[in-house]
Amino acid sequence: MDHRLLRATWLGGLGAIIGAPTFAFLALPSVAHLGLPTTGGLWQKLSTITGLLALSALVCAAVLPSRLRSLNRAFGIESVIDVHRFLGIVTASLIFAHLACVVAADPANITLLDLTTAPGRARAATVSTLALIALAVLTVLRNQARLSYELWKLSHVTLAATALLAAGLHVWLLDQLVRDAVIGTMFMLFAVLLVLVLGHRWVWRPLCDPSTEFVVRDVRRENRTVSTLVLEPCARVGRPATSWAFAPGQFAWIRLDRSVMAEEHPFTIASSAHSDATEFTIRHTGDFTRALRRLPVGATVWVDGPHGAFTNDAEASAGFVMIAGGVGITPMMSMLRTAAHRNDPRPYRLVVVASAPEDLLFRGELAELRQLIDLEVTEVLRRPVEGWSGHTGDINVDLLSAVLGGAHNAAEVDYFICGPPALVTDALGALDVLGAPLDRIHTEQFDLA
Repeated sequence: MDHRLLRATWLGGLGAIIGAPTFAFLALPSVAHLGLPTTGGLWQKLSTITGLLALSALVCAAVLPSRLRSLNRAFGIESVIDVHRFLGIVTASLIFAHLACVVAADPANITLLDLTTAPGRARAATVSTLALIALAVLTVLRNQARLSYELWKLSHVTLAATALLAAGLHVWLLDQLVRDAVIGTMFMLFAVLLVLVLGHRWVWRPLCDPSTEFVVRDVRRENRTVSTLVLEPCARVGRPATSWAFAPGQFAWIRLDRSVMAEEHPFTIASSAHSDATEFTIRHTGDFTRALRRLPVGATVWVDGPHGAFTNDAEASAGFVMIAGGVGITPMMSMLRTAAHRNDPRPYRLVVVASAPEDLLFRGELAELRQLIDLEVTEVLRRPVEGWSGHTGDINVDLLSAVLGGAHNAAEVDYFICGPPALVTDALGALDVLGAPLDRIHTEQFDLA
C-alpha cells in the first residue's frame, strides 16, 4: 500500500474510533430513550460526552503500542509512542472532566467515590481511574526509581489492562448506552478489536507465530564491545523455513525464549534487505546483550519485526545524508548494503562519529562499498588523538555544508540521524540552519517507555 494511503487509512480508523460513539450520542434520536438520567441538564450530557471520549481514547491508547507493523511503518515507532503517551494524558484529563460533570449534575454523586458503599458500576470507574493515575506516576518516576525496563513493562501492562477492563465493566454495568443498537454495536466492535489486536500482540506473535523463529548462523566480533549476530530463518522437518522481509533501516525485538514474559530488546537490522541472512550489530552493555554474544551456532532466538519507518524505501529522493554515532551506523549499513545490491545510482553521504578510531565500525566494508555506489564517508572523532588528521568535535553547520558540497541543495535530499541524544540534537540544529525541510529529516530512537 502507498505510504500516504497507509497513513490516511490509519488516521481515518483511529479518528473513527475516537469520534464515532460521541457523534452517535449527539446525532441519534434513539439515544434519548435509553433511561439516561433526566436531571442535571447540560452537566449530565457533558458527563456522557466526556465519558465516551475517554473510553474511545483509552481504546486507541491500547491499540497504538501493540506492535502493529503497518502502523509503525506508516508513522515510525517514535511518533506512535508519542501519540500513545499523549492519548494517555488526554484519557486521564477526560476522566477527571467526566467525574466533575457527574458531580456537577448531582452533588450527591460525590458518594460514588466511596468504594465501601458505591454500587459496582462506580467501583469499576474508580478502579479504572486509580489504575490510570498509577500508570502516569509510574511513567514519570521510572527514571528516578531506576526501574528496569522489564519491571516497568510488567507494571505498565498490568495497570493498563486493569484500567481498560474496569472501564469496560463500568460501561456494561451502567446498562444505558450499551442498549442502543448503534452505540452498543460500536462498543462490541471495540471489544472485538481489542481482543484481536491484543491477542495478536500477546499470544500469537510471542507463542505461536512460526515466522518469529530464527537460528544463529554466526556471531561475528567487530571489536571488544560490539558483535554482529547473524540469523537465518528456522526450518523444521515437514514445513518450510519462516519467511522474512524488511525495509532497510527497520528494527526488531529479539527474545531468547518463547514466552510472553521473556526479556526482549529492540535492535536495528544491519544487513541488506536482499541478503539470505539477517544481521544485527549490537554493543554489549548489559546481561542480555552479553548473552547474545555468547550464543552458539544453531541456537534458537525469536524475532518480532520488522518495525519502524526509519527507511529510505518510504519516499523517492535525489540523495541521502546519513549521520551516525557508534552503533547508530547499523541502519545506515542496511541502507548502503541494500543500495549496493540494487545498483542504486543516487549519492549517499555518510558521516560517522566515534570517540576513538577503534570505535569506527565497518571501515573496510565501507571502502568496498565506495567502489560499488556513489558513497562518500566522513569520519569524525569527538576528541582528537595523536596521528588523527580527520575531522574532530561535534556535528556542526560547517561540517554538514562540506558534506553536502555543491552537488545538491539541502532541501533536495533526505537525512537520516541515529546515535546518542546529543548527536541527534547537534545534527538537527545544524540541519535547521542549513534549511533542511523537517519532513525530510528522519530519526528513530528506542526510548519506548
